[in-house]
Amino acid sequence: MQFTSESVEDLVEQFSKLPSIGRKTARRLASFVLKMPRSEVEELARALIAVKERVRFCTVCFNVTDHEICPICASNKRNKSVICVVEEPGDVTALERTDGYDGVYHVLGGVISPLDGIGPEDLRIRELVARVSEPDSDWPVNEVILAVNPNVEGDTTAFYVTKLLAPLGVNVSRLARGIPMGGDLEYTDEATLARALEGRVSA
Repeated sequence: MQFTSESVEDLVEQFSKLPSIGRKTARRLASFVLKMPRSEVEELARALIAVKERVRFCTVCFNVTDHEICPICASNKRNKSVICVVEEPGDVTALERTDGYDGVYHVLGGVISPLDGIGPEDLRIRELVARVSEPDSDWPVNEVILAVNPNVEGDTTAFYVTKLLAPLGVNVSRLARGIPMGGDLEYTDEATLARALEGRVSA
């Protein structure tokens, strides 16, 4: 027997597909949407569709952007001789909030995780090596900062990338251990991130 609207149940089902959203939270979100003015619901729907239609990956660093090249890579004010390697676009946002980094980024799109079936070939590691070794670059890269999360997968990825970059003669560093083991860069406060960035150590 159907005790509620099929449309509401469908909305709950869609919300529950999101990370960290259980059925209870999904039902609360659906109830909130029901109480929203129609205009706000339409704005939400437009924003969701726009993300899928307009957002792409920067052709240089693979951060999310509405353009072919993201504003960070396109800026003449950024120090393109320093590349900060991160796992996901959210990590770029977190590091930018520190106001303590003026280099550019490279988004791997994840970390090496054999248990999840993710190997080096599934990440943007080849593209990183190409950026560092590009002989015609106006901005020769002299430092690569590995800003991956401090966990087993992050350490494995950092070790692998360091091995690949070693023959290229570039300085490779990692964030200082101010971030707790198993912590997530995206959810680390700005002050801690700034200290970890400033106190980075050779990989």
